[in-house]
Amino acid sequence: MNSTRPDFEKLSKIARGFDPEQAGLIGHPPTIALTPVADGRNGAYDDNVDRTWAMVAKVYDLIASKVRMPDGRPVRVVVAPEIVYGARSGARAQAYYATQGVCANIWIARSWCYSDELMSVCLGVGSSEWQQAAYGLNQTDRPGAVWLKAFTAAMDEKQRPIFSIYSPDLEDETRALNDYVATRLLRFARCAVTAGYLRGKNYLGVGGVSMGIVGSDARRNLMQHYFGMGTCSFDMAGLRGRMQTGFYDHEELDRAFKFFKRNFHFDFGKGKRPLPADDLIRECLKETLIVRDLMVGNPRLADSKVGKAQGFNANVEYAQGYNAIVAGTQGQRQWTDYFPNFDVAESILNSTFDWNGFRAPYVVATENDSKNGVGMIVANLLSGGAAQLFADIRTNWTPESIRRATGVSVARICPNGIIDKRNSGAGALDYALDIFKLVKGGSRMSVQDAMAAIRANPEAQRKLMADAAAKTTYMGAALTYFPGDGLSSHYRTPGGIPMTAYRYNAVGNEMTCSVVEGETVTLPAKVADHISRCTDPTWPEGYWTPRGMSSFEYMRRIGPNHDGNSFGLIGADMLTLNAMLRIPVDMHNIAEADVFRPTFWDRCGGDDFRACDKLGPLYV
Repeated sequence: MNSTRPDFEKLSKIARGFDPEQAGLIGHPPTIALTPVADGRNGAYDDNVDRTWAMVAKVYDLIASKVRMPDGRPVRVVVAPEIVYGARSGARAQAYYATQGVCANIWIARSWCYSDELMSVCLGVGSSEWQQAAYGLNQTDRPGAVWLKAFTAAMDEKQRPIFSIYSPDLEDETRALNDYVATRLLRFARCAVTAGYLRGKNYLGVGGVSMGIVGSDARRNLMQHYFGMGTCSFDMAGLRGRMQTGFYDHEELDRAFKFFKRNFHFDFGKGKRPLPADDLIRECLKETLIVRDLMVGNPRLADSKVGKAQGFNANVEYAQGYNAIVAGTQGQRQWTDYFPNFDVAESILNSTFDWNGFRAPYVVATENDSKNGVGMIVANLLSGGAAQLFADIRTNWTPESIRRATGVSVARICPNGIIDKRNSGAGALDYALDIFKLVKGGSRMSVQDAMAAIRANPEAQRKLMADAAAKTTYMGAALTYFPGDGLSSHYRTPGGIPMTAYRYNAVGNEMTCSVVEGETVTLPAKVADHISRCTDPTWPEGYWTPRGMSSFEYMRRIGPNHDGNSFGLIGADMLTLNAMLRIPVDMHNIAEADVFRPTFWDRCGGDDFRACDKLGPLYV
């Protein structure tokens, strides 16, 4: 069929604008395809068709009900137009998927079928970056395992990674999917959707390198080759220009100011400050609005009527933003030597709420640490949209060092020691409380289920916002560090929260990742107060102990001075995702039974570095 020539003269006369209905991040929603396969021989096909579709229905219902986007929307799932049983039916599925924005595929079979010949056409041009999994039924009359092993062997030979899902116990087709199969299907789906959602979006560096920190160096090729992401830069002069010319929504600034004054405690400290209290709050909120607008755009800034009413010049180009899924703010030094820091912006944008109510976080990294920032957006997606905590790996405290400093023994509370997770002024406000306690049975839930329960419960959302605000005091920034002033978000994270720490590292022109699970600790008040005083009492604080290793080992082996932290135990998911992206994990404490990687890793002796080296980055 010939294409229709566009009317270019008509196109040239269309005025550019910003449709408010298209606000937010732009990109096709990540889509998972389910592809049933069966033996095409007469009799064999007919005997399997109904039960094959029944398997597909169970997988569809599981993923559609359990896997969510960061804003709570269910993930998009499509199904092949028919059971694939030959080259033509495979090509038909491929053609359909090409129109649907598919980023991952799960093959589903209860019986034998012609594996390599059948599937190879569905793995052609345009799908080499898809994540692939295969689920073969474990039962006896027509065992799917025979097909599964033949197919994964073919994929290994082609060096096309595929995740194999096969139950260790015989399955009953008349019942729901067992926990083993369901867990792996969901892990694959969550990770594949994360990889698909990142692709084509951007990291936005607001400013440049902060205090010589190498993490501030947003490595363009690494972002593109490993995550499929672009990188954009916005000079701090542009941010100052927007503040001075009033290029932000003044009505929203007024709402934000009233929200802050009504909901938070403030302690501006003693002595003369660079700015009066209310002026300081407004300046910090201007930074907040502008950083968000730079990330995702704001249609009101393109509206000439709004601009005229509020006193700024509307600008369609500037209003667009950078389609940034994650950003970083330079902060120290050049900006903060003269102007208020970004602690308010980072703390409220990284949270799940603001003056507009409960929402998905805008992920923003302190000190423009792009490697920490990309870890935070990865963990945000894997955790079902939970807020992420940027932290300094401030100090390692052993039980003995705590006893010597305070006279208090904490050996029973944290025998492995603790890491003082204290960012220099900013932390997502969700970490002022234990989100698992917001919903009934939350302590027994995964973080993904807890976030889904909170989203479904307006009262839980109101309690999250109220409790986080009540437990947060915005304190005048330490002028030694921030001569230009600022407001630090101070709170103390409760103990007993399962929490995963992670960090991406650039090693030459390659990337690695570290993932360690643990939990937060409630220290005796005398101990926590001592640690706070000898660091900085205006900064948010939390104390975390790793599982199965000492805090000193964690601090010795983790890469730089920053890490990211997520509610919940998402370490196994991060291992799976990094295998999809071909990023080796250099340190983890995940049980072997929970490690889920493609079968190609078995052909490499289970060596993560060897497998990733052979395959190379996903997007090269």
